[in-house]
Amino acid sequence: MTPPPNPHHRHRFPAEIISHAVWLYHVFSLSLRDVELILAERGVLLTYETVRRWCRKFGESFANKMRRRRPQPGDRWHLDEVFIRIQGVQHYLWRAVDQNGVVLDILVQSRRNAKAAKRFFKRLLKGLQFAPRVIVTDKLKSYGAAKREVLPDVEHRQSRYLNNRAENSHQPTRRQERQMQRFKSGRQAQRFLFSHSFIYGHFRPRRHRMRAGSYRELRANAFKVWRQETCARMAA
Repeated sequence: MTPPPNPHHRHRFPAEIISHAVWLYHVFSLSLRDVELILAERGVLLTYETVRRWCRKFGESFANKMRRRRPQPGDRWHLDEVFIRIQGVQHYLWRAVDQNGVVLDILVQSRRNAKAAKRFFKRLLKGLQFAPRVIVTDKLKSYGAAKREVLPDVEHRQSRYLNNRAENSHQPTRRQERQMQRFKSGRQAQRFLFSHSFIYGHFRPRRHRMRAGSYRELRANAFKVWRQETCARMAA
């Protein structure tokens, strides 16, 4: 069987530097120029446009690898939508997390009606290949209409007070959105937010719920997986 082509082929910098630049941009609330400055201090001379191209080319593939390596998601899904402005037009970021705060998927859409909710449910089921036991949403009626058609046998709880996990998961997105001075198109927003959600989440467990030793072990494993998936295998 012919091995897949090396995506780092004809890049001047090695896979480790590309991986580190993408990691900096998605895990911390940094601008492209901030990443350029940090790498320059380490003797890596490049422009912020190079960082932009790397994030665009490799971010989604790295995110897909982190998504496949995540633990088995829980059976209680929390869904929420938040508005984002793209070229002055209001769009909606739909997000689902499990009871442990692990991101299941995101979707940027221009509406938040029943059709949009149905599309998001189908995307979740296609990506996870199993249905939840319970879904928790706010009182947006679109969720109920889509749930009755797509997930008729799943328990549905509607309360603004039970959905803090999904609402809190929007905070890193808001910080990065301000740093980027908002998104330029729906396609760009979907591509970036998908990558950001899974790369950021890979390194951000719910630290307050574990002991220091467990957290350090989990963090070390996260770095190990990142190096395996973004450096060694791709550069081999």
